[in-house]
Amino acid sequence: MSEEKKDGIARRDALKALALLPFAAAWDFSAPQLARAAEVFNSPEVAPNAPPYSPKFFTPKEWKTVSMLVDYIIPADEHSGSATEAKVPEYMDWLMNDSETSRDSKTSMRGGLAWMDRESFERFGTHFVESTDAQRRQVLDDIAWPKKAKPEVGQGVNFFNRFRDLTASGFFSTQMGYKDVRFVGNVFNPNFNGCPPEAMKKLGVSHDLMKTRVKVQYDR
Repeated sequence: MSEEKKDGIARRDALKALALLPFAAAWDFSAPQLARAAEVFNSPEVAPNAPPYSPKFFTPKEWKTVSMLVDYIIPADEHSGSATEAKVPEYMDWLMNDSETSRDSKTSMRGGLAWMDRESFERFGTHFVESTDAQRRQVLDDIAWPKKAKPEVGQGVNFFNRFRDLTASGFFSTQMGYKDVRFVGNVFNPNFNGCPPEAMKKLGVSHDLMKTRVKVQYDR
């Protein structure tokens, strides 16, 4: 995708913002499914000396396409590694293979990957992974921006939008993704001084009153 910025917003920054949206609806995933997938691929046993991952849903051909496509969406940069380094393809494969995932979502994923190959073959006589970088980017540029896309590539646009969301969901739910957005949650803060006085005044409460309420609550 040749447009690194859209309306002044860097592509990677836009993906960070997208990661805060509810991706579950795009592929009919439930929130617990996404949480389980993130937990599986953040666990110590998958890094760094785990055996090579063997996809359970994707065929070998699909696996190559998925692995290449996610890195076009989130390549490595000066801040972090690529989507494949964050195990996004594994995350997708786990979700697609999960028993709770609908048949429609699985069909949509396979159909979208097949569309990428068919489109590349019709244009260049080669499948997506076998095409040159310039050829792959030509296809991606035609489907990455929905408002600019032609009607005849509508299936590719719909697939790529959902695939891009799922890529961001996987990447920004990993340790690598947390660091990329400088997420500082779940970290002990020894210097927290409570609610600022100006905010307490606006609420009409005091620290002494809050302490009394907490004591009464626990005394019960």
